[in-house]
Amino acid sequence: MLAFALRRLGQLLVTAIISSFLLFVVTEFSPGTVSRQILGPYALPNQVELLDQKLGLSQPLPRRYLNWLSVLVGLKANPLGDPALGLDLTDSRGDRYFGNFGYSLMFKQPVRDVLAEPLANSALLGAVAMAFIIPLSLFIGIVAGANAGTRLDRLLSFGCLIVTSIPEYAAGVILLTIFVSYFSWLPGTSPLLASEQWSVASQLVLPVAVLTLASAGYVARIVRASMADTMTKPYVRTALLKGLTKRQIVMRHVIRNGMIPPMTVLLLQLNWLVGGVVVCESIFAYPGVGRLLLQAGLFGDLALVQTITLMSLAMAAVTQLLADISYMALNPRVRLT
Repeated sequence: MLAFALRRLGQLLVTAIISSFLLFVVTEFSPGTVSRQILGPYALPNQVELLDQKLGLSQPLPRRYLNWLSVLVGLKANPLGDPALGLDLTDSRGDRYFGNFGYSLMFKQPVRDVLAEPLANSALLGAVAMAFIIPLSLFIGIVAGANAGTRLDRLLSFGCLIVTSIPEYAAGVILLTIFVSYFSWLPGTSPLLASEQWSVASQLVLPVAVLTLASAGYVARIVRASMADTMTKPYVRTALLKGLTKRQIVMRHVIRNGMIPPMTVLLLQLNWLVGGVVVCESIFAYPGVGRLLLQAGLFGDLALVQTITLMSLAMAAVTQLLADISYMALNPRVRLT
């Protein structure tokens, strides 16, 4: 297990370097430059060129990537924080430290300070959503898969298919129309600020409902397919011939083996919930990472976009590693190589 973990960590490091370079290339060739954002749309070309030289933006692409990577790991100071530039960008942690993601030009603050609160808010939303997604999807998938081909299976599968086919923005609009406009039972926005009328818990209901509807149906279908396939295995028929009830077989044998394929899907939902809830957070004005990513993209805040994207990539890599390890926990016959 230790050798596997170390080998996978080495692979993750190589993947992180390649992914960060590709991300840097994509953002570097996006419209606009850091110098143009700082100086404004009416700055003269020679002014922009002069600031590019001071920031090292006129160097070749590989050199710019190495400079960016050096700032990220703490080998170099971020040039935007140079007092000689007069940008008034300061970092309380100093000029050099590991995890220096630079400065957000939209907020005029270090990226780490900007991300602290939205990241905590998205983690809260994701944790509450997963608390509903996991048991709901597992229950529906297990029940449908254990009764494959029956009327109950067709009913549950049809319901999951309908829920999965509804886009997040459409589900948000439908829920807003029903529970906000028609019944006035819930708030239409989720700023996470308690008031006399709406508590923070009530503000989480609709965003959590949208995320649950968007994810639970898909995961349930994966679980159902795996359970239905496991129910056809020879050891299930052997257990039936030995006199075990269907409930005993499902609870003791089928669930453990049937959960191996859906485990990756379940863990990857964490990555989606942390970095891919742009639509949901934008609909309900939720102050999370997804909404912040949309704002940064519209503004052209490259440092903020790069950081949030890197976080999503890192989350995907970690969840994949956890999925591989969970295979062995669920089925000791699986060998991790």
